[in-house]
Amino acid sequence: MILNVLQVAAIAVAAICLYRFRAGLRRRNAQSWDSLVARLRLNGPTRRLGDRSVWNGDMNVTPEEKWQLVRGAQGLWTMYENASVMLEMADYAARNSDTVDRELLATLRRDAMQIRICVLSALAKYAFSQVNESICANVSNAASMYTEMAARTAELLQVNGGNMVPNLVPTM
Repeated sequence: MILNVLQVAAIAVAAICLYRFRAGLRRRNAQSWDSLVARLRLNGPTRRLGDRSVWNGDMNVTPEEKWQLVRGAQGLWTMYENASVMLEMADYAARNSDTVDRELLATLRRDAMQIRICVLSALAKYAFSQVNESICANVSNAASMYTEMAARTAELLQVNGGNMVPNLVPTM
């Protein structure tokens, strides 16, 4: 009796998971370009990350100044969310264009995962200590990868969907 109940429960859980997965795929495929662009958070932290001299150590910048440049945990979370949206933008371009560079897509996917790992690591360290060199190393890695990913996303979208990127490139 208990075995039958467990089997029915397992099948019900599997069915619910499959239903949610399919619903997520349908939502993703139904997204428009405008809805993806609207999800990008183009605020201060993401606009000032392009100054590579700060992140490469060319300038004498303290860990606290780097943290302020990113705008702390809020700026890191913005990078985390935008990496996901940029990846969805690349997938959108891949679905709607026949000439997508597969290597560029693989690089964008890898960068998105690395940005997420760096951001989560920096946030976890920040939760347990003050801003220090270890946290800033993660912030620097995330910021550097983020700016490169934004440039690659803009390149991909300009090459494969010229009309998709009207004024988005300078703000990413």
